[in-house]
Amino acid sequence: MDRFPSRLLLTLKALSISRGRLAVELAVDKSVISRWLSGRQSPSGENLANLTSIVAARRPGFSLLDWEEADDTFAAKLGLGQPADAAGVLETWLPAGVLAEARALTASRGEAYEGFWRTTRPAITQRGQFIHDQVMIRKAANGFLSFRLGVQDMRFEGWAFPTQAQLFAFGADELTGMFIFVIFNAVLRNRAHVLDGLSLTCQRVGGGMPVAGAVLMERVGYLTADTVADTAQHEASIPRNPLAPEGSVPDEIRRHLLYDIGPTAMAAGGPALLSMPFATSLSRGPQPGDPLPPGEPPILA
Repeated sequence: MDRFPSRLLLTLKALSISRGRLAVELAVDKSVISRWLSGRQSPSGENLANLTSIVAARRPGFSLLDWEEADDTFAAKLGLGQPADAAGVLETWLPAGVLAEARALTASRGEAYEGFWRTTRPAITQRGQFIHDQVMIRKAANGFLSFRLGVQDMRFEGWAFPTQAQLFAFGADELTGMFIFVIFNAVLRNRAHVLDGLSLTCQRVGGGMPVAGAVLMERVGYLTADTVADTAQHEASIPRNPLAPEGSVPDEIRRHLLYDIGPTAMAAGGPALLSMPFATSLSRGPQPGDPLPPGEPPILA
């Protein structure tokens, strides 16, 4: 706890909480907060648990263990940037050539994928219905694209890598320990506005059955220079109920995401495996009516 005073001060600044406000939320006297910040007193186990809950309500995934993390990791948990050693972690399992290509393509094309996105994918347990996830993609200090996907109370944090023809993305949710892996068809020259591909994850209940499905991702907005505000905006966009309203998914999208595969389809000339061919991909750049960065003139038909 020697680092607690400085970490508490950083937490107050990152979350824009005053000493007085924190005292009210913790139901303690304001002088207690001052003693914590000066290092003259450490919080009790109960107060530290309550403080952690207050932080977690604003930064989902924050836990008691995070108070003991390294400085850069602690700052990242507060939304102040990705851990400084993240690039080193990636280098341990990505081949050097792939790593170099991904970093080079992110430098030249990463901005094409930065922004706020909404996915549409078949629901795992509600047959015939669709789910919307909220996604944020941003260039990180390590030269890659950070990837954040929110659905209900799960927050998948990870990375995205552009290649010549695909965008690979993966993330893990700290609460459940679940992973998600996605391969999108890339947009080759323009800014990306729609991406389609395949996802792989596990069903949350019923033993964690692996599930693969087609997914469509559509741009819904742009980032600002304020990473904390952008994270807060992304968090606010995640609804309690991610099910798409009945009839809200166009028939064209339904057919694109739900189609027959396997022996019966193959006998009729259809596919044997789930796929998202580039030839029929809906991935594309901007069109009239798409959201544009502030100040950019509208696209004319």
